[in-house]
Amino acid sequence: MSGLVLKLGPKERVLVNGAVIENGDRRSRLSILTPNANILRLRDAIRPTEANTPVRRVCYIAQLILSGDATEIEGRTQLLRGIEQLAQAFDDADSREALSEAADAVHSGEFYRALKRLRSLLPREEVLLNNGQRLA
Repeated sequence: MSGLVLKLGPKERVLVNGAVIENGDRRSRLSILTPNANILRLRDAIRPTEANTPVRRVCYIAQLILSGDATEIEGRTQLLRGIEQLAQAFDDADSREALSEAADAVHSGEFYRALKRLRSLLPREEVLLNNGQRLA
């Protein structure tokens, strides 16, 4: 049986298909068996005011799709456009691979996987921005 496995800490919240679910007092694991379920771990959520860098803005678009605040159709176009723009700014092999995997995930409708791959670029983006290099 494959699917997404979420490991939740005590009182941790997760958004599943628009419903906020809160874990109990102990750590637990949830197996999400339904394909294409929209899932967002709320501790990882980017608030609108935090979407202030190129990578964060693209992550935020993926997050809007997962939360149901944007349709897949409109979000997919914006997400792919954002990934394409990021690909012009990131020239290292690891970043390009992450962007390629994120784009593949978007094309197959796996927005959680796309968000996860995009979030892996946040530390790299921070380094680039702190060094004064231009990014997207």
